Amino acid sequence: MPLLNNETINQLKSAAIKASANAYCPYSRFVVGAAVLCESGSIYTGCNVENASLGLTVCAERNAVFGAVAQGETKIVAVAVYAPVDTVTAPCGACRQVISEFNPKAEIYMFNHKELLTQVNLQELLPMAFGPSDIENPT
Repeated sequence: MPLLNNETINQLKSAAIKASANAYCPYSRFVVGAAVLCESGSIYTGCNVENASLGLTVCAERNAVFGAVAQGETKIVAVAVYAPVDTVTAPCGACRQVISEFNPKAEIYMFNHKELLTQVNLQELLPMAFGPSDIENPT
């Protein structure tokens, strides 16, 4: 059962779709947009940005999370991911780990161009995540 109401889910979806229009993906041609809802109610967006040195490519989800953090937001409630493909696209492993840093229980909403929606809790996508509590702080 979705954590968010339909209006908020639709706002996230619209923001992710709008962000996908700015995707820079000349190599994969795989367009992705993401929207992050923070505890404050603010929504931050991102798109995937590829690079000829493919290892330097940054996913839409991480761009959205990093944008939120750059504005002082560190409490993520939900992330929406949009890709105009036939199936829904889940965040990659690196994105899952970054989202987990800011809420290991974040809700993830995935949309495609056919209006297909899949909703899961991040713990379903990243069980037993490595997090801040796994690092011993020096005394």
